[in-house]
Amino acid sequence: MSLIPSRWYIHLLLWLACFIIGLPLIYAIIVATQTNAEVLSFNFSFGTALERNWDAVMNVRKLGNYMLNSTAQALIVTIGKTVLSLLAGLAFVYFRFPGKWLVFGFVLVTLMMPTEILIIALFRFVSSLGWGDNFLAITVPFLASATGAFLFRQHFANLPAELSEAAQLDGANPLQFLFRVLIPISWNTIGALAVIQFVYVWNMYLWPLLIIRDERIQVVQVGLGALRNVDASLTYGPLMLAAVVASVPPVIVFILLQRQFLSGFAITRDK
Repeated sequence: MSLIPSRWYIHLLLWLACFIIGLPLIYAIIVATQTNAEVLSFNFSFGTALERNWDAVMNVRKLGNYMLNSTAQALIVTIGKTVLSLLAGLAFVYFRFPGKWLVFGFVLVTLMMPTEILIIALFRFVSSLGWGDNFLAITVPFLASATGAFLFRQHFANLPAELSEAAQLDGANPLQFLFRVLIPISWNTIGALAVIQFVYVWNMYLWPLLIIRDERIQVVQVGLGALRNVDASLTYGPLMLAAVVASVPPVIVFILLQRQFLSGFAITRDK
């Protein structure tokens, strides 16, 4: 029996693709340990400035505080969006009310409108509420999700109608039906939405930059910009180190919910 796979060229291409995708991360990790002089000399070995760069990132520029703010923001928005999306999906599939399709169509329209288009109107509205420079400004406006509502509406619509009929015969109210029946069989979809929303909120930059002035509640993506002028000799190293450290929480979330994420978007169901 040959030890070389029959489709060795496919494995070779996959390994090559993984190397090309991972090469920028490998280089970023190397630069994170180097001084400015070592970076400019194109030295591709680990440097000697990891401790200095870590001190500049964590102690001088307080990246840890920014990461805590982003973690709190991402968790609040992700949990809030998931709960509201579940309720919206329940309403669109199992409730009858006038104008339901009109409302659902409006949700689809908002799905096609990025936040950047509405940012001026959103800024004025949030400021009129007195939420400027407040943690509420970077959480509450993003609790509703057209993406989540559409995702759960499609998921619930594909479930057998007998589930709701059986729940009605058992005397379950809508919330009992949601928590006892729908949620237990929807963890894959919930996990997929959670990963998408956590990464989206974690990478948010423009809105926090506009609405937040207090560094104590600023988020990590904006905080990374403060590392450009740490010191003339410690420019590239701290930036790369901060970028690598800031990418860890989304990676952890993806690893923890990897199975649910992949199953939630699978084309075929497990048998």
